[in-house]
Amino acid sequence: MFAEDEAVLIVEAAASSDELEAMVERRASGVPLEQVLGWAEFCGLRIVVEPGVFVPRRRTGLLVEQTVEVLAGVREPVVVDLCCGTGAVAAAVHGALVHAEVHAADINARAIHCARRNLDGVGSVHEGDLTDALPEELAGRIDVMVVNAPYVPTDEIAMMPQEARDHEPRVALDGGPDGVDIHRRVAEQAPSWLRTGGHLIIETSRRQAQLTLGAMTAQGLEARVESSDDLDATAVVGRR
Repeated sequence: MFAEDEAVLIVEAAASSDELEAMVERRASGVPLEQVLGWAEFCGLRIVVEPGVFVPRRRTGLLVEQTVEVLAGVREPVVVDLCCGTGAVAAAVHGALVHAEVHAADINARAIHCARRNLDGVGSVHEGDLTDALPEELAGRIDVMVVNAPYVPTDEIAMMPQEARDHEPRVALDGGPDGVDIHRRVAEQAPSWLRTGGHLIIETSRRQAQLTLGAMTAQGLEARVESSDDLDATAVVGRR
C-alpha cells in the first residue's frame, strides 16, 4: 500500500486532530498500519486487530478457500482455527459457511482477547497450547483443523520487516530451526481430533512445503500441496 493510501485511511479513522497526530506518530515509529487503525481487511471482512497481536495477511485467504472447498456438501461442519491470532480465518470460514460450528484457539492471551471480539456470536475461543486448548468433546468430531502456525525459521526472524519483528509476538513468528517445528506438533496431534475423512490444512511457504507435507504423511495423513499465485500463498492439505 502506498503512503498516500495509508494517510487516507488514518485520516478517516481519526476522531480528532489529537488522535490523528497520535496515530501518525505510531505509524511513523513502525507500528503496523492495521494496529494503528485497529482493523485489517481479510476476505471481505473488517477484522479487529489489537496491539501486540499478529496481523492477518492476505495470503492466508488460501486457508479459507481450501477449507470451504473440502467442506463442500458437509451440512454442519465442525471447524477449528488453531493458532488463530485475531480469529480471522474462523470469522471468514463462518462468513462463507454460516451453519459451521466454529472454534478458535491460541496460546497468546492478547490474541485470545482479540479473537473473542472478532468471533463474538460466531464461535467459541479457547486459550492454550495447540490442541491442549480444545474441549474434549471435540475429539474425533472435527471436519477441518485449519492452522496458520508460525513458520519463520528462528535465525531468519532478525531479517523480517521491523513491523513484524518489533510489534508482533515472537510466539506467532518463530517456527524453530527449519520453521516447521509447530507443523510437526500439530500433525502429530491432529489425527486424534479429526473425524475419519477430516482435513488438516496448514499454511506454509513454497520452500518449506515438502517439510510440512512430510510432517503430515509421517502421521498417516494423505497430503497434497496447494498454492495460489494470486495470493502468493502455499498450504498443505492432509486428510485423515
